[in-house]
Amino acid sequence: MSFGQQGGPQSQWDPWKPNSQQPWNSGGDGQTPDWAALAEASETRNKRRRLLFIGGGALATLAIGTAVAMAVVSANGDNKASGDPSNLPASASIPGSTATAPSFAPTSAPPPLDPKEFISSKAKDTAPLSAALLFPGARLTMGSTVYQKGATADTNNCASAVQGTYVNLLTAGKCTRLMRVTYQKDGVAVTVGVAVFDTEAQATKVKGTADKKGFVKPLAGDGVKSFCNAATCRTTVNSYGRYAYFTTGGFLNGKDVTNKDTKVFSTGDDLQTFTFRQIRRRGEAQASAAATE
Repeated sequence: MSFGQQGGPQSQWDPWKPNSQQPWNSGGDGQTPDWAALAEASETRNKRRRLLFIGGGALATLAIGTAVAMAVVSANGDNKASGDPSNLPASASIPGSTATAPSFAPTSAPPPLDPKEFISSKAKDTAPLSAALLFPGARLTMGSTVYQKGATADTNNCASAVQGTYVNLLTAGKCTRLMRVTYQKDGVAVTVGVAVFDTEAQATKVKGTADKKGFVKPLAGDGVKSFCNAATCRTTVNSYGRYAYFTTGGFLNGKDVTNKDTKVFSTGDDLQTFTFRQIRRRGEAQASAAATE
């Protein structure tokens, strides 16, 4: 019995379609499979599988890499807005920002007390006062110059410690006290007089109306002989707070003072400066004490 070919179209074998017929070698009598064709088909299937595996692996790797990159960006980011912050919604807010911050009553440091205020009126200038407190010690050092201290005097009769027009000046100005002290160096002596008034206005008026026809009497004693009794001497007047202070300076040998006698001028200027500082320190001490009360 011989078998002929079946009618109809020859079946095409597709390795990816189920139930498809595998080709056989028609040249063989025993109809053995074409092993070369089978091997080639198997190799084709394996290549396709490898391509699919590689493509899927690449996609998975890309997805993982993208996720890691996003995680790194998120971890390394900060809280600063990028771009234009005005693009944020008007109602946007930070979580938890609705809590109100604690409020405190506004405070401010009190203004510093003015030392001059405490030496401008009798009502506030209440600290102990004497010539020994204003001019302490046995000598006065101003820079590199040392002056020896002489006699001191203190009186409530201001007119008795001045001469010339100062008698009426201090009486009309209602001077309540006048303290004097004398310093000397190298044949020059200067007496400082400090007149005390109830108000700054009184002391300022005395300073403004004083003339060269009056002066504080020079004070001798305690190693300082009489001076400026008949000779021409240098006089000054100034004021600070409720205090007016004066100087009378000249030579111990009775010589007249001229504009060229720098020793007399420098001694008088030093004593004026020291007197001003002492009066101001008095105000500073009282202001400091009042601030700590």
